[in-house]
Amino acid sequence: MKAIVVRAFGGPEVLRAEDAPDPAPGAGQILVAVKAVGVNPVDVYVRAGAYPRKPELPYTPGTDAAGIVEAAGAGVSAFKEGDRVYVYGTVGGAYASKAVVETSRAFPLPESLSFEQGAALGVPYGTAHRALFHRAGARKGETVLIHGASGGVGVAALQLARAAGMTVIGTGGGPEGAAFVKSLGAHHAVDHRAPGYQDEIRALTGGRGADVIVEMLANVNLPADLALAAPNGRIVVVGSRGAVALDPRAAMMKDASILGMSLWNMSDADRRTVHADLAGGLADGGLKPVIGKSFPLADAALAHEAVLASGARGKIVLIPQEKP
Repeated sequence: MKAIVVRAFGGPEVLRAEDAPDPAPGAGQILVAVKAVGVNPVDVYVRAGAYPRKPELPYTPGTDAAGIVEAAGAGVSAFKEGDRVYVYGTVGGAYASKAVVETSRAFPLPESLSFEQGAALGVPYGTAHRALFHRAGARKGETVLIHGASGGVGVAALQLARAAGMTVIGTGGGPEGAAFVKSLGAHHAVDHRAPGYQDEIRALTGGRGADVIVEMLANVNLPADLALAAPNGRIVVVGSRGAVALDPRAAMMKDASILGMSLWNMSDADRRTVHADLAGGLADGGLKPVIGKSFPLADAALAHEAVLASGARGKIVLIPQEKP
């Protein structure tokens, strides 16, 4: 099979396509013929050696994938050969044409979704669900501000919040980005590059602010988020690329909460709850990942550049194209 292998931490150029032996599933595992791989910003931070959790070198990156079950190990009854699945976490890395997966990390992929959409589920929708409901305790009728609603996690948060009966304000970069967010179903879409966009958000909330803010770039936006939060507002930090200075009084005056989150901290029980909840939305069409760009597996370096570029429009995916 083909796999992307990282032998030294560094820039995108360390992502090398190599031949690797076909893996075999052990007890309680399945072998998945990978049709699409999800590229997440955390993949870039890990590859660069900038993430607190570093894998042992060499390693194959990636957490999310979708494909077809090729074989099942001993004791597996939940899946059989030919089943369509999406996965969150693999034994040896997802940037490959085949992957071994623990059955607890594999979930049925509805026929209504493409493999590319399946590869966009694990990290983005798991992150959005945990941010909204496990960390912020978001409830029907509340107003949610999704700061950066056009990327993979932003799209997921927008769809989940709408399905739960919340009023959604989403931001995007430039008029095109705001229009894209509006097309996804946001009640209100705001251009976060426009001067005075924060005043526009305040006006949309009647001056009260947002009950929940899902923040993708905290090092840039967190001080403004505190100003945009409603009394008792909850800000969930999903992403940050550096440090930021804050005035604690901004949180004190509103009893506002700043909540960090990482999927690394999600328990097995929480994971089962999240994906069971996602299954309903996937089945009824309320949750539908949006694919922005796809790249061949060998072009993983280009995908890593694209996933951090401004102006995201949906999910970045890799497509293994190995011949039968």
